[in-house]
Amino acid sequence: MIRLRMSSQDAHYGGNLVDGAKMLQLFGDVATELLIIHDGDEGLFVAYDNVEFLAPVFAGDFIEATGEIVSTGSSSRKMTFEARKVIAPRADISDSAADVLAEPVVVCRASGTCVVPKKNQRIQH
Repeated sequence: MIRLRMSSQDAHYGGNLVDGAKMLQLFGDVATELLIIHDGDEGLFVAYDNVEFLAPVFAGDFIEATGEIVSTGSSSRKMTFEARKVIAPRADISDSAADVLAEPVVVCRASGTCVVPKKNQRIQH
């Protein structure tokens, strides 16, 4: 799990809207960590087979990105990911106000495949 605050530098569109590609960047970081834990190597992200953008993300939002390996081949690792908004700014109250959300808001889901070449796998399963 990675938790990150979206900054004004992440805002790409009007109204401080963050580009959806930022969620995919977070999923790539989660995938890298999962591969290191599983294989002792960063591996390579080969493809996403599904991506769903479900809710907007804005500068100031805190996002938790999680993932898991759901199946393994000899070198492939199929993964699923989810990003949730857990804290949202409250500019209507003040420039520094924010709320912890009672229920996280799922902003993005994805699945994809990574590969760790056999010669790079250091952990035996």
